[in-house]
Parts: sequence; C-alpha cells; structure tokens
Amino acid sequence: MPLSPLVAVPLAAALSAGLIVALRPLLQRYALARPNARSSHRVPTPQGGGIAVVIAALAVLLALVGTVSPEIAALCAGTLALALVGAVDDIRPLPVALRLPLQAAAVVLVLAAAGGQLIPGLPLWLERALAVLAGLWFVNLTNFMDGLDWMTVAEMVPLLGALLAFGLAGHLPGHATLAAAALLGGLLGFAPFNRPVAKLFLGDVGSLPIGLVVAWLLYRLAREGGSGEGGLAAAILLPLYYLADATLTLGRRALASEPVWQAHRSHFYQRATTNGRSVPFVVGAVFALNLALALLAAATLAVPGWTVSLAALALGAALVAALLRLFALPAARKAAA
Repeated sequence: MPLSPLVAVPLAAALSAGLIVALRPLLQRYALARPNARSSHRVPTPQGGGIAVVIAALAVLLALVGTVSPEIAALCAGTLALALVGAVDDIRPLPVALRLPLQAAAVVLVLAAAGGQLIPGLPLWLERALAVLAGLWFVNLTNFMDGLDWMTVAEMVPLLGALLAFGLAGHLPGHATLAAAALLGGLLGFAPFNRPVAKLFLGDVGSLPIGLVVAWLLYRLAREGGSGEGGLAAAILLPLYYLADATLTLGRRALASEPVWQAHRSHFYQRATTNGRSVPFVVGAVFALNLALALLAAATLAVPGWTVSLAALALGAALVAALLRLFALPAARKAAA
C-alpha cells in the first residue's frame, strides 16, 4: 500500500489516454460540442473525454485498494451516477429540477458513508446539511469552471498533487491518498488532448464526478489533515481560486437578476480572455497560483494552529484577489510602432 499511490499515477494516466484514443471516434460522432454563449472554442469539438478519466481513476483505485470498504463503494457508486447524469446532459441537456436532486443524492451518499464530524460544537444535523450544500456547490462549480482549454487541468493537477503529497505524509487515510493519485493520473492522461487549442473536452460526464471525488477528498483532509484547524484551512486553501471565481460570479449574476443556471462567459477567467489575455497565459497563471496555494496549505499542516492557519488563509485570499483583479482588467496594449 505505501507505494501503490505512486504506481496509481502512471497506471491511470496510461489507461485514461488509451481509453480516449479508443473512444474518440464515438465522441466525435455522438458528443460534439458546438460553440455557444458559454464556450471559448470556435469550431465543433468532441466532448466527453471525462469518461476516460473517471473509468481510469476508478479502475485503478479498485485494483490497488485491496479491500473495498463501504466508503469506497459509496464513492464509486456516487461517481458513476454523476458520470451518467453528465453523459446524458452532454448529449441532451437535462432540466435543473431533475439534475440537482440527482447530484444531491450522490453527495448525500458519499457524505453518509464518510461519516465523522468536522466541528464538534456544531449540531451534527446542521453540519451535515451544510456539508451537503457545500458538496453540491463544489460539484457544480467544477462544472461551471470547466470552460477553457486546460482550465480543469490547471486547477486539479496541483490540487490533487498536493493531496497525494499530504496523504504520503500521513494527513489522509490510505484509500483517500490512492483515490487522489488515481484521479491525478486520469487527468494527466487527458491533458495532452485538452491542450490549447483543445481537440477534446472533458464534458459534464467528467467535470461532475471529478467535482464529487475532489469534494470528498477535501472533506477527508479537513477531518483528518492535522489537529483540527490545520486540515480545515488546507481544505479551504487548495480550491480557493475555483471557490472565489465561481462564487463571486454567481453572486454578481444573482444581484443583477440574471439566470444563474444559464450558460454565460462572465467568470473571471473567461473575462481575462475577453480582455485580451491568451489562453496559455490564463491557465498558466491559475496553475502557478494553485502551486502557491498548495504551499500555503502545506504550511498549515506542518505548523498546526490558528495563527499559521489564519495567516495562510489571509495570504491565499490576497493572492486569489490579485489574480481575479488582473483577469478583470484589460490587457496592456503594445505601444504603437
């Protein structure tokens, strides 16, 4: 088991890439994403590459985990259920009234199997309700933020790499560390196909289940990442860019009475490209920011205590705010010749 997470990364990457090559003709034929108000691409591009990521990650996880615990069984069931919901939604969009309850059921299933309590002083029913809402939001924001080539890779690869490192250092249980490694490998196998200009998109079939697995991993990190506050701070820091961009955008659209569930191009990373910044610049900046957030998260685990946690959260929030501000401003124009 100690070496299995390191083995899981190349195994899942190879399996993911192989599945993509095998499935690509079918995706080209039946799951073509045509340009719309939300998209950044200009030509029809196949979507659904996420099915390879999910299958590769789950197959490697189940092959290497040994005993399949009820928690792992629930995680796999919830992940596959969301992949199915996403696959249908990719081909024929589902109404929100049907999609949300199915997503909520998957989140409840995974959280119920995970058990435990993050904040002992809070009534358990209230904490569970808040955890379900947070999980449901994370699943959807992962989907909302997957609107640019390599964006999910730039967000999730540093995050999952950090979780793998934290797990090897003893801040996550073995099965969660293995799950982080398997999903990291699956995304690395997908990355070459999604490199700008992308030849394949993840699709809802990938973004929804990836959001569920990462939400579960962050929950486990918050619960077991250290002496209480260190793990919780690390779990907030790792996805802080995604949380800030998606939540601020949702709030701005709600205040403007815009339909928050409709496709749009007003996320900060999308405004950055509209403002003249290239896709490689935007995803490179997000990747670099996430490396910095991972270092701050590591500091909260290495030096548990409210002082370090609050300082790391403040610094992380400042870094995220600076990048969001940069994305919202027009790119500097070259001086006229």
